[in-house]
Amino acid sequence: MKLSSKSANMTSFHGSVIKTTVNKLIEKIGKPQYGSNDGEDKINFDWVCETSLGSVYTIYDWKEYRPLDLNEEIEFHIGGFSNHDTEFARQELEKLLND
Repeated sequence: MKLSSKSANMTSFHGSVIKTTVNKLIEKIGKPQYGSNDGEDKINFDWVCETSLGSVYTIYDWKEYRPLDLNEEIEFHIGGFSNHDTEFARQELEKLLND
């Protein structure tokens, strides 16, 4: 799993989520491609990634509508092209975050 420069256009939420902090994601994956953290939009942080199989997915906070404490554990949505892709991404993320 890694950050990706591939297009995430047309990815969507299929029910997969992960509970973690912004700082933990930055430590394990890298800086988000989008990150305003001003609470003005539906999303404060957004990462575009690829699974080990090359499937594109996104990780993002959803509708917090407030600046986030970077060490606060919140629920992040995982977006992708299919339920299978997002669930596989969730499993890889859980393993990475727990290492």
